[in-house]
Amino acid sequence: MMKLASEDLWRRTVSQIPSIYGRLVYLGRLRNTDTGRYEHHGLAAMFDEALADSALRESHLSSFRDWLNSDLEQQRADLELYLSEQPTSRRTLLETWLRLAPYRATIPAGASPADRDLFLGEFEALLRILLNETRG
Repeated sequence: MMKLASEDLWRRTVSQIPSIYGRLVYLGRLRNTDTGRYEHHGLAAMFDEALADSALRESHLSSFRDWLNSDLEQQRADLELYLSEQPTSRRTLLETWLRLAPYRATIPAGASPADRDLFLGEFEALLRILLNETRG
């Protein structure tokens, strides 16, 4: 059943998001900050809440690993794709992200401390590079 829930989630939703970072944002937003559980009413209705939570948790961690397994150029291209789809100006977005760090919410709870640190270091470096380019 878990495999079916994961496959359904991937086929109907996650695979439709063009950037890995966009997937991380989407999946991170489905995690309830009070309980740590992932909530997706459509998936829960088709399977059940526990299976939906497990499928979302697995998909979030898998997408996170996809990001970490990409080199910096791939990460940059992926982030640029995500940024190109946002209505806020690039400069405003980058400045706000560096100040408020909302990207921390994209890290899955199951990520190791080393993977968290790697993600944050690389992501913040990318943000600074992109911001410097908008100023130049």
